[in-house]
Amino acid sequence: MQHIVVVGGGYAGFYAAWGLEKRLRRGEARVTVIDPRPYMTYQPFLPEVASGSVEARHATVPLRRTRVVAGAVTRIDHAARRVTVAPRDGRPFDLDYDVVVVTAGAVTRTLPIPGLVDTAIGLKQVEEAVAVRDHVLTAFDRAAVLPPGPDRRRLLTFTFVGGGFSGVEAFGETLSLATSLLASYPELGPDDLAFHLVEARDRILPEVTDGPGAWVVRHLRGRGARVHLGAQLRSAEGGHVVLSTGEEFDSGLVVWTAGNAANPVVSRHTDLPVTERGLVRVRADLRVVDADGAVVPDAWAAGDDAAVPDLAGAPGALTVPNAQHAVRQGRLLAANLVAALRGRRLRDYLHHSLGVVATLGRHQGVFQYRRLVLTGLPAWLAHRGYHVLAVPTWERKLRVLLVWLGAALGGRDIGSLGAVVDPRRAFVTGGDVPSATRPVDASAAPRGADRATIAAA
Repeated sequence: MQHIVVVGGGYAGFYAAWGLEKRLRRGEARVTVIDPRPYMTYQPFLPEVASGSVEARHATVPLRRTRVVAGAVTRIDHAARRVTVAPRDGRPFDLDYDVVVVTAGAVTRTLPIPGLVDTAIGLKQVEEAVAVRDHVLTAFDRAAVLPPGPDRRRLLTFTFVGGGFSGVEAFGETLSLATSLLASYPELGPDDLAFHLVEARDRILPEVTDGPGAWVVRHLRGRGARVHLGAQLRSAEGGHVVLSTGEEFDSGLVVWTAGNAANPVVSRHTDLPVTERGLVRVRADLRVVDADGAVVPDAWAAGDDAAVPDLAGAPGALTVPNAQHAVRQGRLLAANLVAALRGRRLRDYLHHSLGVVATLGRHQGVFQYRRLVLTGLPAWLAHRGYHVLAVPTWERKLRVLLVWLGAALGGRDIGSLGAVVDPRRAFVTGGDVPSATRPVDASAAPRGADRATIAAA
């Protein structure tokens, strides 16, 4: 029985493993998925997780439909048919395979900008989206007890760097959340809020044409946002944002969504053939090939880390790294791999775009399919309709629909769970409240009987 190892449990990996489990006969092959997280993250829902419109758990789909190894693949040695796995606990170990499926997915691309790594947060994982939401809610609580001034202004200044779909959707959803919060905070007004969207190019949303992109900029500015086009982030040290245009301001939150990079295990730690951009070379049927076009036996790849020819585009074009392609490539990979095991004909990957759609906050969105453009409520409904159909499993579809129904009937949930980032604080401090003159360090606080002394004091 052959052992198929799937490296990465994102879109392509999830659907490849799911398809293999459905298609393989009993005893024909066994499938193992290797990923640090035991779930697939449905990334199109992350902006709505950041605004509280979708529950964090509902943006994930467990991988436990097949065997899962919780760990990060640090090397793929295809010549030896072996991957090296680094688990969170314990020492790295080698895992042998007969067939490898590379669907490691892209990672957030960072740049050597002073203060970026120390200050900013990304938006590729569900925990990052939750942190953005809790930061916004906590910032309102803290700002409401402060007098007008630089401290309040800093808390209520939010900066998003990157004008692609991820950045614009998260920006619009978070702006919608913050604007709706003002009704619950009479101490604060619209003038206290400052939302900055920074994009290095002279336009946002490169996936749509100029007209819809310009409409989104006008729409966001009409809601009070500041959209900086042709601007680059020069520094974010200590939360002080400096732009290439000369503008400077303090920001309580910096979210970085300025592009993706190839996963290091694919670009630097494998003997599989890769392109200059660090993507695995593949044919249209998703088999890995070398620079001369010869098939590498027992190796497949799909998704953001694969250079998949776009047969629906211009000659020589590659498919863009998005969910539409990753999902369909994962499904085709499973079908082709099983066909290869049984000596049957393989199919090439061909997909014509279904259009692009983005949410800009509650009841606002933009949709384009060729020359058809929708904005506002129709586009927002199209966004929700498409993604509730696209998210895997009927159980997840139902849960998301119920959350949306609850929000429509009862309003937005504005409960913050920001304290979960330090859940032991109350326990180790015995309920003592830190002050500016007597701060409490939870990591150094006494335990046991000494806690009672702190509480009594």
